[in-house]
Order: sequence, then structure tokens, then C-alpha cells
Amino acid sequence: MTHTKRWSGPSDLHLHSSRSDGTQPPAEVLSSAHEYGLRTVALTDHDTTAGWDEAARAARSLGMTLLPGMEFSTRYQGGSTHLLAYLFDPEHAGILAERERIRDDRLSRAERIVSNIRRDYPLDWDDVLAQRMEDASVGRPHIADALIARGIVKSREEAFEGILHPRTGYTIPLYAPDPRDAVRLVAQAGGVSVIAHPAGRNRMLPMPIIEEMIALGLGGVEIEHRENTADGKRMLARLAHKHDLIVTGSSDYHGSGKPNLPGENTTTDANVARIIAQASGIEPVYPD
Repeated sequence: MTHTKRWSGPSDLHLHSSRSDGTQPPAEVLSSAHEYGLRTVALTDHDTTAGWDEAARAARSLGMTLLPGMEFSTRYQGGSTHLLAYLFDPEHAGILAERERIRDDRLSRAERIVSNIRRDYPLDWDDVLAQRMEDASVGRPHIADALIARGIVKSREEAFEGILHPRTGYTIPLYAPDPRDAVRLVAQAGGVSVIAHPAGRNRMLPMPIIEEMIALGLGGVEIEHRENTADGKRMLARLAHKHDLIVTGSSDYHGSGKPNLPGENTTTDANVARIIAQASGIEPVYPD
């Protein structure tokens, strides 16, 4: 993408709003990021672009640069892997189809999880819907918030470590495409893909699969993230050096849904520039 540098750091390229599982509307996410000194951000809600327009308006009013993005759910051999996608064409047919399939399955899955929980706890589907803002895609964080509202647990952390942990048997896996297919779709849509916190609490993808993803157009890896282990960061740095990958650092901010704070990890100007230069789907939203 041809561009003249019209943005400035510090940059945080992984933030969530109430359009998925964050607790603030997109405009408030941008305002919070601005208050923490950020000047370039990416809104990366799970499997949706619904917050882009509101975030763009807020970015312009605050004099910030926005990289519209999305956190793409993927699954490999039963394990969940998230792919951050930046500056892709939101109308690309393949991505639209996958987003719709994931959204439909997420809703059905949430209803089935609530039905399972209701066998042992006083929780109804209406309790969960009451936690959703506007047309946000319903997910486990909304179920966690409903459990909190009912007084069954005290926090999302307690919910995810207890009732919503896979070992309890209440939860059900979410449909998601293979990470290689997701990388291919993002590239076809002119976007740049980055594996989100790949060396954290989730099982890391096998190296041969990551190598395949790189061959298919994977752009980078998110290294500076509170969930990545120290050993994992060193391994990812070696991988990035070997393949000349983009390296990002991000907060994974969710408002009050997580302790993560905007800007606790940031991405260098050089790596932001690489994302913008490699993308051909859409332009960033620049300050007026």
C-alpha cells in the first residue's frame, strides 16, 4: 500500500470493544487509549468489524490513527489459535462467509453452554443476553458476566477458572477455520495477519504448521504480550528473525473485562510501517 507517514507512536495494535467481549463501546476504547498516551491503535474485536465505523469517528476526533482489524478465531486439532488481521477488505466474500459461520456457531454454542450450566446453577439465557451490548456476538465472557450478575462467581477470572473451564464439561468447542485457511483468506483480502500471543497459555501451534502459515502469507507474530512466556518470546524472536516477520507488542485491552491496560506493550514505528506498507485491502484511518 503506497502511503506517506501520517501517523505516530506509541502504538497498541490489539484492543477489544463491546462489539465482541470488551466492556466499552469502540469510541470509549479509543478515548481510553488516548488517555494512556497512545496515538496509533488497532481495534481487533473477535470475528467482527462492527465497531470500525464508530472507532474511525473517534480516532479522527482525537487526532489518532486507527488500523481497523479483527481477531480471527481459528482451530487446529482441537486447540484454539487467534489470528490478528489488519487492514483487510471487510467485504471480501471468503472472510464474510467465515465470520458468519463463526458468529452463528458462537450463538448456538453459548445457548448450549447455558443449558448445560442451568442443570446445576440458576442461570437463564435472558441473563446472558442482558450482558450483551447492542448486537455484539455472544460469547463465554457474556456468560461469565451473567454468572457474576447472578452472584454465582465474583469475577470473569473465577468463572473461566471454574464453571467455564473445559474440564467442568459445561463448555463446547467453537467452530473456527484452520489457521492456514485464515491466513490465506486474510492475504486474499489484502490484509496482514499476525499470530496473537502464540506462546501463552494455549498450546502453541507445531512449528511445521507455523512454517506453512508463513509460506501462505503470515505477516508476523505478537511477541510482547503478557501471556507469552519468557522462553516463548525468545523462540518467537528467533522465528521472526529467520523469516523477517513483523513483530508486534500489544495490550489485548478489554476494558474492565481483563486487568490489561492500553499501552502496557507497544509496537515499534518500523513494524507499524511494515503492516501499512504490506496491506492492500483498506487504508488506515489517519488524523485530519
